[in-house]
Amino acid sequence: MYKKQLNLEMKLANKQEYRKEKDSMGEFDVPVDAYYGANTMRAKLNFPISNLRFSRSFIKSIGYIKMAAAKTNMELGLLDKDLGNAIVTASQEVSDGKFDEQFVVDIFQTGSGTSTNMNANEVISNRAIEILGGVIGSRVPVHPNDHVNIGQSSNDVIPTSIHIAALDSINSQLIPSLEKLLIAFNAKSEEFMPIIKTGRTHLQDATPIRLGQEFLGYAGQIERSINRIKVAQNELAEVALGGTAVGTGVNTHPEFAIKVCHELSSILGFDIKETSNHFQAQSSLDNIVQASGCLKTSRKFDENLE
Repeated sequence: MYKKQLNLEMKLANKQEYRKEKDSMGEFDVPVDAYYGANTMRAKLNFPISNLRFSRSFIKSIGYIKMAAAKTNMELGLLDKDLGNAIVTASQEVSDGKFDEQFVVDIFQTGSGTSTNMNANEVISNRAIEILGGVIGSRVPVHPNDHVNIGQSSNDVIPTSIHIAALDSINSQLIPSLEKLLIAFNAKSEEFMPIIKTGRTHLQDATPIRLGQEFLGYAGQIERSINRIKVAQNELAEVALGGTAVGTGVNTHPEFAIKVCHELSSILGFDIKETSNHFQAQSSLDNIVQASGCLKTSRKFDENLE
């Protein structure tokens, strides 16, 4: 199936116009109207696995990371202001969803997500070049590695993006919905408190219980779910950004990590903290696993309620 899909893509590709791009791995043909570049194109052809792409929330998050990094690098004097401001604008547009169709790499790829990090770097670089009046694909005056990716690595960007995508969704959608449900259950508990019914155990009548007390139990489970998820939020708020390739922070400014987390907090409207242990943060997904467990626990209550 995937071979047929790849052959079809190649046939369609023959009808497209291309530009030549050259990077550290050599020359490669890229569709002339694409904002991604040679690295992304190689990955697209290299991983025709599932036809699944990263979600809107993930792309939004990686745009925020690139924006925060550009602002931080300008503040640290590592990035020219004109280039940096163009990168900030391009990153905002990525976060706003204007370039979702340019994120073409399959979700099943290299383990570190290097291809998706480069996909973001190239899209933002080319859009910044366009903003500055340059030629897309030229890598001048904005380079995807040397400017967009300063102080970063796939190994800290991708896990940070996963954390932020989860946090953003939890903050903007899940917690508000659960809080509304909690209010509704508490209201129904009061309303139904005068009603007495027969409680049941072992599939038979047992002792009396108020209907309002049943709803008080539902409310308590929602409240506990919210508290569990908030604990997971605190874990997710600790990010790997600044550790670069292996957690040592090599090739990045010593103040980058703390400053980029401050920028991310300002952009997102909730607190983001540098991890206290970059080696742990980049070698383990335990924070994400914990958050997943909290969500599964909440979902189990929903199933029981149904």
